[in-house]
Amino acid sequence: MKEKIYIYRAFERFWHWMQSLLIIFLGLTGFEIHGTISFFGYRNAVAYHNIAAYSFIVLIIFAIFWHFATGEWKQYLPTAKNLKAQINFYLFGIFKNAPHPTKRIVLSKLNPLQKLVYLGLKLLVIPVMVFSGLIYMNYRYPQEGGGVEGLNIGSIEPVALFHTAGAFLLLAFVIVHLYLITTGTTITSNLKAMVTGFEETENNEETERLKETENYNDNKQLSEVTNG
Repeated sequence: MKEKIYIYRAFERFWHWMQSLLIIFLGLTGFEIHGTISFFGYRNAVAYHNIAAYSFIVLIIFAIFWHFATGEWKQYLPTAKNLKAQINFYLFGIFKNAPHPTKRIVLSKLNPLQKLVYLGLKLLVIPVMVFSGLIYMNYRYPQEGGGVEGLNIGSIEPVALFHTAGAFLLLAFVIVHLYLITTGTTITSNLKAMVTGFEETENNEETERLKETENYNDNKQLSEVTNG
């Protein structure tokens, strides 16, 4: 018997979709600034990229506050449990219709591999992108040689290289993420969960574990209202 469990809260879903849109938009405008594509026009691309970048920073600030206020930051604590099984599932098991080695519940929304990847993004890739981007936007080209006073930078090239490398890492993540969206119970189940907040799961030991948490009754009521 299957049961719907309320997994993703409203702000979590809003943050996810806004972050996705901003990253994609920053990628489009960023690659146009580099001359890879042509769509908005160079000047417009620079202006749009800066606006999106500051919007992304504001979103990050709100997300950090929300994660610590709700305790959701614990979702990203890495664990070795089932890590090897998860890697084997993505490499081999998924092509043999093998069962998923981990189940998504309120207290553990990410599998062991996702925890490592998302933690790396939050602690390494995104901070590098933000700080290198801020330096990039506030860089003032010297009129008479020398570096930028205050930043002590003789050349913007290293910053640009770090920023571009981070952009390619984010692009790779988005591509892999889009593929992994289709690896749920059905092709669209993961997508629907991030739209509605509800995850369809078997009524088994995972549900029993939820009953032991203070969130279960609220989740159950939300599920009954939705299903009713």
